[in-house]
Amino acid sequence: MSTRAVNTQSLTAVTEAFRSLPGRYLGADPGFEATFQIKLGDLGRTWEVSCTSHGARVRQGATRRAPDVTISTDAATWLALRQGELSGIDAFEQRRLAVRGNLDYAIAFEGMFRLPGGRPPLLQIHEVAAGRHRISTLTMGHGPDVLLLHGLGGTRASLFETAAALSQRYRVHAPDLPGFGSSSKPARGAYNARWFAEAMLAMMDAQGIGNAHIVGNSMGGRIALEMAMTAPERVNALGLLCPAVAWVKRGLHPLVRLLRPEFGLLPHGFRRGMVAGQFWSMFYDRDVIDPAVGDLMVDEFRRIYQSAGARYAFLSSARNIYLEAPYGKQGFYPRLAELERPALFVWGTHDRLVPPAFSRHVSKWLPGAEQVVLQNCGHVPQVECPVQTNELLLDFFARADASQAGTPAVLRSTAPRAASGPSPSLADAERERAGRRDSGTGDIGAAA
Repeated sequence: MSTRAVNTQSLTAVTEAFRSLPGRYLGADPGFEATFQIKLGDLGRTWEVSCTSHGARVRQGATRRAPDVTISTDAATWLALRQGELSGIDAFEQRRLAVRGNLDYAIAFEGMFRLPGGRPPLLQIHEVAAGRHRISTLTMGHGPDVLLLHGLGGTRASLFETAAALSQRYRVHAPDLPGFGSSSKPARGAYNARWFAEAMLAMMDAQGIGNAHIVGNSMGGRIALEMAMTAPERVNALGLLCPAVAWVKRGLHPLVRLLRPEFGLLPHGFRRGMVAGQFWSMFYDRDVIDPAVGDLMVDEFRRIYQSAGARYAFLSSARNIYLEAPYGKQGFYPRLAELERPALFVWGTHDRLVPPAFSRHVSKWLPGAEQVVLQNCGHVPQVECPVQTNELLLDFFARADASQAGTPAVLRSTAPRAASGPSPSLADAERERAGRRDSGTGDIGAAA
């Protein structure tokens, strides 16, 4: 069949897929309004999809209205998404999609439409009313529940690849923490570990989740620990990725106490270069991160930080992390010693924010925890070393599941062990991932 005939056939299939979208629209939250521009490069065609709480409208070609998000891909990928053969996150990971604009809208688009035959979408982003909070949550996969919690200044986007990997066995929930991303941002929230933990437990209640494995990166790891310490019956096992444990040496303690988060309510911003510098400092090997991903994440942070509520949440959370007391009756480490749930701590040798030396304190206070140190890795292992990190989590949770089911399983209790490098299969997967980044459309695959 000639190339022209193939393109004609693809165009017919794509046109029909777009034409069917309004009839498969699942609706949106009241007040929602967004314009999506979809560019299929191999066909040289553009479609515009406008979505509101009342319905969806599709037209071929672009209008003068600036879209909220532009999604660039090819006809085969677009049809695979519409058929439910892969999720948008999978397509991002494989560099088969490029995104510009509002990242959250781009991810939410897939979950707005039923699949052929009335099947539900592979993933959905929805708002959960949890007490006083409105929490935006991504849900994908089937099976026992797993909760993914992002770090300070981030969003659930930093856990996209982990969500995709774990969704093969579990039903994964990746919320934007209150104060961050697309969730509500109460101007007077406490923004400490206990406050976040209560919000996440309320979200679990609202979704009928009795208990779950919990994965947390950085501040998200500290929140996961708080959930396990205050409500151990709700937590099955913990996967803690460079968790923000309490600082032992706090020389700036008096100064930080004086820096009130209320200053965040005053209009201000960070220069793009400053945000970019902080973003890239979290990684040891910048070459494994798609530069366009970094640009998108920097722009996403600056967009969100324009909100006074987001500024207050960021500054308040950062202050509370630094000021947490390490010792004393309510100190972090004496409380950690009472942790009942199985815990895996993953550290990075080149993490400048939470150095792996903190593993010594964990070994002292929680000798039953399993600890792994990833070589040549920074503060965000699920982004910098995703295959290795996700394999560690899947293995640990599988052993925890087997132990809780009464099946013999080994939950190791060891001092920190070094992971000197990926096994052959992991190395092959990492090389394949890097190759996809170099050859694909490449605006976003993972986000930190």
